[in-house]
Amino acid sequence: MRIFLLVAALIFSLEAKSLFSNSDQKESAQYINALKDLVIATQKTRGLTNSYLNGNKSNLLLIHGTKRDMKKAIGTMESLPLSSTPVISKRSTSISEALISLNSKAFKMKSDVAFDGYTEQIEQILMLAQTVSKQHSSDLNPLGKEASAIMMETILPLTEQIGKMRGMGSGIVASGKINETQKFSLVAMLSEISDLDSKLQSSMRDVIYNHKEYYTANVQSELALIQKSIVNYSSLTKNQVLNASASVSSDEYFTKGTDIISSLLKVFNANNKAIIADSKGWI
Repeated sequence: MRIFLLVAALIFSLEAKSLFSNSDQKESAQYINALKDLVIATQKTRGLTNSYLNGNKSNLLLIHGTKRDMKKAIGTMESLPLSSTPVISKRSTSISEALISLNSKAFKMKSDVAFDGYTEQIEQILMLAQTVSKQHSSDLNPLGKEASAIMMETILPLTEQIGKMRGMGSGIVASGKINETQKFSLVAMLSEISDLDSKLQSSMRDVIYNHKEYYTANVQSELALIQKSIVNYSSLTKNQVLNASASVSSDEYFTKGTDIISSLLKVFNANNKAIIADSKGWI
């Protein structure tokens, strides 16, 4: 009976964790994490620059800091093994060069032109992240496939929609006016944010249920906070920013969006941690 229980425990452990270590999964997770850092730094640079060009000059030092964060993330990407892959190398180099050029001339652009320029490059980074995930999906364990899909297809796109709304909204609040194009864009962002949040809540429930040994209760608490915060931020945007009558300052509106993204990053990092732990296997 005792031997039977030991065998059963071993089988359960093997099901919960892969038998062999998976270096490909670990390398993919490391590169995706560096891409995440670049996305977040570029989103902050975009939003702060938009607010600055619309009159909030106090953002200047913060912008210099986020540009340094962009440079650091690019350096990390270039130091990782996946950077030597031809397709990844070509696309990451193109993104890096475009961002360096944009950073050097953004202050001389119209605010909407600079905003669109950063948005275009963030879209390229997100496409690169999905390329990394898809190219190596066959090399990933079941948890790696599920978690990386959530990270690439839900969490990062959700940070981008929140980041766009944060950046555009803070610019509107700083200038005290809004045009029809901005109204249309904000309404579209609100709809996309609601859809992505629903997808995040559902997909995370599934992955936590299937791989509960890799997740803590804190992740579920963070997901509840994200849902509540998004409802409040969306309400603020609908009721005040869309009417250009916000009672909050540009900095306060920006910070509220940043707080949501910070919570999203905790869930992103929890998934990344789970993927790396799972990649170790038993052998």
